Amino acid sequence: MSTQDATSPFAQPWEAPDDVRITRVRAIATAPEGIPLLVVKVETSDDGLYGLGCATFTQRWRAVATYVEEHLARLVIGRYPGDIEDLVRLARFSSYWREGPVGNNAVSGLDQALWDIAGKRAGRPVHELLGGKVRAAADTYLHAAGATVEETLDQAEHLREEGLRHIRLQTGQPGAGHYGAPAVPHTATADHQYPGGWNVEEYLRLTPELFAAARARLGPDIALLHDVHSRLSPKQAVVLARSLEPYRLFFLEDVIAPEHWDRLPEVRAASPVPLAVGELTTSLTDAARLVLGGGVDFIRSHVSGIGGLTAARKIAAAAELVGVRTAWHAPGDTSPIGAAANVALDVTSPAFGIQEGHVYTPAVHEVFPGTLRIERGWLRPNEAPGWGIDLDEAAAARFPAGLSGHDAWAARVRGRDGGLIAP
Repeated sequence: MSTQDATSPFAQPWEAPDDVRITRVRAIATAPEGIPLLVVKVETSDDGLYGLGCATFTQRWRAVATYVEEHLARLVIGRYPGDIEDLVRLARFSSYWREGPVGNNAVSGLDQALWDIAGKRAGRPVHELLGGKVRAAADTYLHAAGATVEETLDQAEHLREEGLRHIRLQTGQPGAGHYGAPAVPHTATADHQYPGGWNVEEYLRLTPELFAAARARLGPDIALLHDVHSRLSPKQAVVLARSLEPYRLFFLEDVIAPEHWDRLPEVRAASPVPLAVGELTTSLTDAARLVLGGGVDFIRSHVSGIGGLTAARKIAAAAELVGVRTAWHAPGDTSPIGAAANVALDVTSPAFGIQEGHVYTPAVHEVFPGTLRIERGWLRPNEAPGWGIDLDEAAAARFPAGLSGHDAWAARVRGRDGGLIAP
């Protein structure tokens, strides 16, 4: 079937190899762990053929859902689903004002769903469409986090017993939790109107103590990681990195805010610890500048936040060329579809470094049959066509997504003077 225009053969989509067309595009939200997950379902004219893609931007998921159903759907319905690169570019550039986490998560949902369809049509898993495996599985890290050093290290020991070789350590501090760790109880005093306030001097003092205790208790063989969550100035980041040198961290994550990423090369040059950055990238070009700019050792992008698998595979290729390694972002606010996309990249890219993992609850496995499981610290891709993961919509409806506690999570940290600490 030809859709060519008689006067300009390139003004309309070119002739497709068959009659399969996109017929419907929907955004489906569900929260089996209490965290809103957003999945895009792309249906086709081939009965029973559909694809699923991750579009999870937890804090603004309703905006992404609207973007998908009110804007992207009308662009791609009637189009051939095999033209993935063209459709993703069309979606990305359609609004003229582009980039940002809402638009790029919407594009990601479409993109990953199209890759799922491509795999199903070929009868092969997505990783084979990317060129096949260069490793059998992705080594994974999980988080140990407690209100105290002892609680954190208790969790770390448990993870080691489960087979983990890489563990991220986070702990609270007096009066304040750290991102990913609960607070230590603290009593208000007249001197501290905000006793729960975060204090950078305490953080810079206590974090090396955490890792000193970790090495003493866990020994030299476990790879240790830590996330700053973008709270330090460039100079403070160097101070922290140098203080952690004796404990040989695998990486130190997101040491400075994205507003100061132009300073990363100087921070990296002064840091004896490898730097992992990019969780807050919201476009392909953001991620590319980090990889090519000489300021990172690991690229940490949230794959749906930069536009999906198509964008991330380009970042992985660029990373390979300049000696940067990948460490894709994947906590509980990544859907199982997004986790599968991460692992497809991990096992096909020579630039792979490490994969953040999340142990999904039974409810998630019910909603998303085929969800990957971490086994002794390893993640292996499904060998079924596409992602090998389905979405049970009836089960998803039993876990409706609402307003998330994550909505204000990044904007509730204040200093002891009451001032907001920007992540």
